[in-house]
Amino acid sequence: MQLHAPRLLRVTAALALAALSAAGCRTGSQPDAPGTQADSAPGATATAPAKDAPPRSAAVVPGIEVLLRDSVHLVRGKRVGLITNPSAVTRSGELGADVLARTPGVRLVALFGPEHGIRGDLEAGATFVGGRDARTGVPVYSLYDRTQRPTAAELDSVDVLVFDIQDIGARVYTFVWTMAMAMEEAAKRKIPFIVLDRPNPITDAQDGPVMDMEVRAVTQVITGYYSVPLRHGMTAGEIARYFNETANVGAQLHVVPAEGWRPDMWFEETGLRFIPPSPNIRSVNAALNFSGLVLGEGTNVHVGRGTDAPFSYVGAPWLNAERLRAAVAQYNLPGVTLTPVQITPTTDPKVDTQYKGQTFTTLRLDITDRNTYRPAYTALVLLTEAKKQNPGQFRVMNTGFTQMIGSHWARAAFDRGDDPREIDRRWQRELAEWNTVRERYRIYPRASR
Repeated sequence: MQLHAPRLLRVTAALALAALSAAGCRTGSQPDAPGTQADSAPGATATAPAKDAPPRSAAVVPGIEVLLRDSVHLVRGKRVGLITNPSAVTRSGELGADVLARTPGVRLVALFGPEHGIRGDLEAGATFVGGRDARTGVPVYSLYDRTQRPTAAELDSVDVLVFDIQDIGARVYTFVWTMAMAMEEAAKRKIPFIVLDRPNPITDAQDGPVMDMEVRAVTQVITGYYSVPLRHGMTAGEIARYFNETANVGAQLHVVPAEGWRPDMWFEETGLRFIPPSPNIRSVNAALNFSGLVLGEGTNVHVGRGTDAPFSYVGAPWLNAERLRAAVAQYNLPGVTLTPVQITPTTDPKVDTQYKGQTFTTLRLDITDRNTYRPAYTALVLLTEAKKQNPGQFRVMNTGFTQMIGSHWARAAFDRGDDPREIDRRWQRELAEWNTVRERYRIYPRASR
């Protein structure tokens, strides 16, 4: 395993910067003698810059630009397969696929799209049909609705497989597990695997349950392929290192770090533009809320899909929002206020949401302090009290809830109506144990909180 940190390579830098300066195609998504440094030991210190990390107002350089500036030898002269979506942009907003397609000496031969597709406009779970990318002419393959892995035929013409997607920091979000499965396929065929890293937009903070591997297969594994917390606090590159080592994948892995990112940085502090990585993650707050409110997606409680602000609401036509707010007050939930508001979920047949066209009062979650807000614990409290107040109407709708809540014991405790503070105490013990392992796979300077 190798990590490539910035070092001046005059020839390749000149070529890469020339390519970047020629940027002509911008994403249409809306915003809210080269050497390597070995890192074979899992506890080795990553070579991303630490001592001279830029101030909060300075721009973070995403892995795609670091690759082209310092480590283009990893892809030059190679047939490249790229796993990507519209969130994979340079600082100027150009799609990474377009940059690689015109980089001298690089042959982009295949594009692989995760859930929501190459262009990121498909709803959760929607069928993704491949074809050819209209801009580059490169074949496009789906990694979501079929095998969820690149096939032998698709990899036959690939010399190196590259992953570049903006993750949001939640276990249930499928992109890093698409990465993990692709790593396994690359390892089988001895194809090098490169992760072009990007910041975790909601920092390195963690919350909620660490998933037991025993519940991985209770639903589709792409929503929880490996044991990490619900809010995991890692970058895609760090998860790749952790997974490759502890799951004995054995991939020839190279992580190209995001230069200048510190783990306590929120996405707005990076200087990068926020490109929604999927239709319902339209802001950093939506990403933060998702890492908790996604638990509601396994129930018949509505969490805002099909509204102006997905993952900002908790409610249902049968749920008394004012009564729920009063019950939740006893927990003194930090960093968030709950405000009763009316919503009417869309009737659009393309949007998978509950209670279409019905108007009802919900609780809107307004984050007042991101650094103290605990999205997973907050969601557990809200769902516990909603169930307690409405035992005849509240339902767990699918097995995904068991996987999301992390374990059979936590599911049983929730079903019994155990105090969420007791469940959280056990979660905190699990997090402490997991963190002793997680520390070995950090790439970036430790946050000082």
